[in-house]
Amino acid sequence: MKRGLFRVITGLVLAALMVPALAMASSAEVFRDPSCGCCGAWIHYLQSNGYTVVTHEDQPMAAVKARLGVPADAASCHTALIGGYVIEGHVPVEDIQRLLTEHPDARGLATPGMPMGSPGMEMGTPVRYEVLLIARDGSTRVFGTHAPQA
Repeated sequence: MKRGLFRVITGLVLAALMVPALAMASSAEVFRDPSCGCCGAWIHYLQSNGYTVVTHEDQPMAAVKARLGVPADAASCHTALIGGYVIEGHVPVEDIQRLLTEHPDARGLATPGMPMGSPGMEMGTPVRYEVLLIARDGSTRVFGTHAPQA
């Protein structure tokens, strides 16, 4: 009986510790220019994939990117914080989920520019684009590659 009670209590404690981590991973804080339509489309994309989103439209984007360590050559139109990582630009949810699962020692992910066909940029002719992992030292490497659907 004592073993069973111990297991139940241990399970409840572990579950209580996991809830904040799961909530943090399913919420996003997005910094954006209020006049940018594709930023709004990416936010809607996040929401349709189960994220709760809080937006900030009153801060200079260059200062936000500098504060969060986004390299200039990895910049895009909006910047988010998800699960303790910076997410720059039109990063697909699959890459965000992979980042949160693998949990590398990095600043976050970036989709430089505004590639057609990326989430929130569904207009125009889709192109092949890369998602970069931003290392702590500001260097980048390819984390994922996305090609247009045939």
